[in-house]
Amino acid sequence: MTKGVGGSTAEAELARLKPMLGDCQPISHDEHRNRLAGLAQRMVQAGLDAVWLDAGSNLTYYTGMKWRASERLVGALVGADAGVTYVGPAFEEGTLKLYMGVEAPLRGWEEHESPYACVASLLASGAKLGIDPAAPYFTITGLSEALNGSASNAGDVVLFGRARKSPAELALMQATKTATIEVHKAAAAILRPGITTAEVTEFIHAAHKKIGSPGGSTFCIVLFGPDTAFPHGVARPKTLDEGDVVLIDTGCAMHGYQSDITRTYVFGAPTARQREVWDAEKACQIAALEAARLGQTCASVDAAARAEAERRGFGPGYQLPGIPHRTGHGIGLDIHEAPYLVGGDETPLDIGMCFSNEPMICVPGEFGIRLEDHFYMTAEGPRWFTEPSKSIEDPFG
Repeated sequence: MTKGVGGSTAEAELARLKPMLGDCQPISHDEHRNRLAGLAQRMVQAGLDAVWLDAGSNLTYYTGMKWRASERLVGALVGADAGVTYVGPAFEEGTLKLYMGVEAPLRGWEEHESPYACVASLLASGAKLGIDPAAPYFTITGLSEALNGSASNAGDVVLFGRARKSPAELALMQATKTATIEVHKAAAAILRPGITTAEVTEFIHAAHKKIGSPGGSTFCIVLFGPDTAFPHGVARPKTLDEGDVVLIDTGCAMHGYQSDITRTYVFGAPTARQREVWDAEKACQIAALEAARLGQTCASVDAAARAEAERRGFGPGYQLPGIPHRTGHGIGLDIHEAPYLVGGDETPLDIGMCFSNEPMICVPGEFGIRLEDHFYMTAEGPRWFTEPSKSIEDPFG
């Protein structure tokens, strides 16, 4: 039996888990103000007079306000002086004020009024507005029409700051990832023949709550046997059998910052074929990390993982058996965020950037192996948040 896999119960493992996230601190108001100052500096350099931050993670990142996007316009207008004016439905004024991180004036619009005209009224004639790259199409067109076309995509201006994590952000992600590893260990321990993926998923959600994540799991993928060759799952997952490959991909959040970790191992004794592919996956993961150097492009990290896979007889490119998807994604307030470790992303690696490292190898009809850990860039190079799996026999070291 693979070390740490099976032999326990859900009750025993939940009793063993302890709260781990109680010391986590939210992002401070001073940090939000510094983020706004940086945004203002970049918008001036880009020739913009203001930037619209739409409801969602970009609004949260810069102002601390957490508000889910809907058909009713909610967001913040940030000026070149880093001043903020919130805009939202007038009937939500009391609630919006409760959700403000950075306190600032609120301009309400009534239900019969155009919210886009409301935003335009806050700008000088001819002002150039940069729009949140995550804003929906109807918001983009509405603002563009209200400003007679003097609006543009502010993606580079908005996302530059988000891509480079501060010490406070790194600390939150370190905490959530360390906690999720303990959840992974507990989930592996409860496995038994015949267990369903739904039962494991329910346990993982409860375990994330037990370690202190208020919302439990933010997502969870549990796959057994041939189903593991499908990166994001199947419609009718199978139950667990002796000798199956097990793939579990899950995470949680604290103060909005995410974990996202995958472990793949065997329920029972691994075969030579399972060991061969597992070792190849581990080698691709290490090759990607070794290629992650300051100033090198995100695309070059993906290329290094694929070169190692091809050297071991997989691929080439996205061909199967091989690596069907990108090597990694950025992470922070969103589980997947820019930049990405994928061909075509020429973003140079910079201090504070954080990435998943998961060049999954899929063998259709047999199984898939995904080992996913995350690293962040320092002045000395990449550093793991969590230590990768040790071996197929000892996945948790």
